[in-house]
Amino acid sequence: MQRRIFSILVMLCVALPAALTPLTGSAQQRIGVLMLHGKSPGSNQDPNLTPLKDAFEREAWLVSLPDMPWSRGRYLEGNWNKAMAEMAEHVKALRDRGATTIIIVGHSMGVPAALSHAASGGDAQALVLLAPGHAPKAYYSVPALKAVRESVDEARALVAAGKGDSRERFNDINQGRQQVVIITAKDYLSYFDPGSDAEMSVTAPRVPVGTPVLTVVGDEDWMFTRARAYFADQLPVNPKSQYLEVKANHLSTPRVAGNDIVRWIKAAVGE
Repeated sequence: MQRRIFSILVMLCVALPAALTPLTGSAQQRIGVLMLHGKSPGSNQDPNLTPLKDAFEREAWLVSLPDMPWSRGRYLEGNWNKAMAEMAEHVKALRDRGATTIIIVGHSMGVPAALSHAASGGDAQALVLLAPGHAPKAYYSVPALKAVRESVDEARALVAAGKGDSRERFNDINQGRQQVVIITAKDYLSYFDPGSDAEMSVTAPRVPVGTPVLTVVGDEDWMFTRARAYFADQLPVNPKSQYLEVKANHLSTPRVAGNDIVRWIKAAVGE
């Protein structure tokens, strides 16, 4: 009996200090970052994203930078819901690797994707929106985007005629460069219709109020004078959210703002 009591006391002496020791920040939290590249010719090989990815990894954060359906090699694959499903899978993979906090970092086309994910109840504790791109609503207000507007109207007519599953050639304009999209009318509209969840002004008001958002726009970007009115001012008010202007163009914004992004994430999620 005495030997048994002695053994129990030894176990308690070992276990009690560990139980009373406060958890370190790293034990309590592991940040996982899902990075979303821009639209074709963008991809997960974009050299402008590499410095930012490296900065995240230096913080010992878990990082995923997958090739998305709007990349140069997949443009455009499936509909918007397919892209959202892929995002959810990538977030789950980060969780499976041990992430306790999920940050979605989107660049250009990755911005409406990040907003749509959060607005649809997707797993995300903070959003970082870099050089917002892809603006379907602008197709009907900016004359230079007329070619895309005409394709949207054509796709709508095909759907109305019962031909929504027919693969056709439609137009897109990315940073002033026109490119052809071969896709079904239904799938095209899921990306390009101003009323779709690919439109930032549609999803911004639906982002959960508890989700802080960092928006970063470069002074040489087409969105520099437009982003606030277009969608950013429609985001729910959050004391941790921030709107940041930097000296950069559309492509260089992730690289230029790297240090600011890391600092903001730490403050926003309380690392």
